[in-house]
Amino acid sequence: MSFVTVNPDSDFPIQNLPYGVFSTADNPQPRIGVAIGDQILDLQAVKHFFDGPVLKNVQNVFDQPTLNAFMGLGRAAWSEARQTLQKILSKSESMLRDNAELRARALVPQSLATMHLPANIGDYTDFYSSKNHAYNVGCMFRDPKTALNPNWTQLPVGYHGRSSSVVVSGTPVRRPNGQLKPDETNPPIHGTCRLFDFELEMGFFTGPATQLGDPITMDRAEDHIFGMVLLNDWSARDIQKWEYVPLGPFLAKNMGTSISPWVVTMDALQPFLTDNIPQDPVPLPYLQDKGNYNFDIKLDVSIMADGLTKPSTITRSNFKHMYWTMKQQLVHHTATGCNINPGDLMGSGTISGPTPDTYGSMLELCWKGTKTVELGNGITRKFLQDGDEVIFHGYCEGNGHRVGFGTCSGKVLPAHPLS
Repeated sequence: MSFVTVNPDSDFPIQNLPYGVFSTADNPQPRIGVAIGDQILDLQAVKHFFDGPVLKNVQNVFDQPTLNAFMGLGRAAWSEARQTLQKILSKSESMLRDNAELRARALVPQSLATMHLPANIGDYTDFYSSKNHAYNVGCMFRDPKTALNPNWTQLPVGYHGRSSSVVVSGTPVRRPNGQLKPDETNPPIHGTCRLFDFELEMGFFTGPATQLGDPITMDRAEDHIFGMVLLNDWSARDIQKWEYVPLGPFLAKNMGTSISPWVVTMDALQPFLTDNIPQDPVPLPYLQDKGNYNFDIKLDVSIMADGLTKPSTITRSNFKHMYWTMKQQLVHHTATGCNINPGDLMGSGTISGPTPDTYGSMLELCWKGTKTVELGNGITRKFLQDGDEVIFHGYCEGNGHRVGFGTCSGKVLPAHPLS
C-alpha cells in the first residue's frame, strides 16, 4: 500500500504507476509525472532517488519535457524505475512520506494539472487487428463468405497515419470536410462529413530505437514495447468509403487521433496476461510466438450529448478480443527493416467483441445506419453529431484494486463552413 490515499475504485493505485507529462499554472514547463491516486508524483523533484545501477548516471531523463529519452533506455531501466517508485511511495518507507517539504513539492493534485502528450510521436501506425471488427465491416460491403480479405489471417494489416494530428485526451476534434460521393449515379462533391465516427482502440509506445535495415524478431519484441494508452481513431466514414480504394484510409482518418495521457507500463499489465486468440491458419514462422501476449483490459465507450444529464454508455468491450498481438504487429511492421524510435505509436485497430453490445464503432453499432443507438431521454444516434463528447475508459480488475488508464475523451466541433 501507499502512504498516498488511493480510493478503491481509483485507476491509479501503487500497483499501476503510469507515466505522463503534465504542467501546472505555477510551473508551466511540461514535466514527467507518475499518477498515484488523485495525485501526480513529479519525477523531477524526486529524481535523486533513482540511484540504482541502471539509472544513477541518467537521472536527467526525468528532467525532460517528454518520455522519449526514458522510453529509449529499455526494459532494465523501466523495471528499476518501477521498483524505485513502489519503494518511495510505499506506506512503510519514510524517505518521502516523512519529508514534508519534499512531499509538498513532489505531489501535485491531478485537478491542478494540465496533461500533455506523453511523448514526441515521430511516427504513428494503425493496425486492423480485431477479427470481429474486420468481419463485421466486410459483411456490410461484401458477401459474408468473403468478408475477410485473403491476407487478413496471414498478416497484421495496418496503415501509416499522421503523427501530427495525434492529440491528448480533452482536445476537441473538428468534423472534417472532404470529397464525398453520396450518390453513386452522380460525380463526387466537396462537402461536410455526415457519417463521423469513433473507433475504440488501444495503442502502444515503442522503446529503444532500431537501426534502419534491422528487423525486430519475436524473441526481442517485448524489449521494444514500453506501455499502452487508450486511443480513439476518429473516422469520417463517407470520406473513407469514396477514397479507400486502392490504397486504404487517407483523409478519412487524418483529422485527429486522441490518446489518454497516462501510459500504463507492460510491467503493470503483466498480472492481467491472458491467452492469445487461436490463429487459423498458423502464421508464418516469423510471426509465431510460443508465449501469450494478450491482456484482459475492460473497455467502455460513453457519449455525453445535449439533453443528457450524464454520459450514456453505449458499448463495453475488451482488449483480449484482438486477433493479432502487439508483438506480432511490431515484428511484422519491422520485417522489412523499417526502423522504430522511442515514442513511436502503434494503434491496435478497432476492438470489437463477438456480440453487438461489444462492438467498437458507431458503424457497427448502427450497422451502417440501419439501426439507432439509444442514449436515453429519447435521444438516439446513428453517427456522431456536433457537440457530442466521446469518452473511453479502460481498466484491469485486480484483487481489490484496479490498474486503469483513466479516460480518453474528445468533443466534436462543427465543420468549417464551405465557401
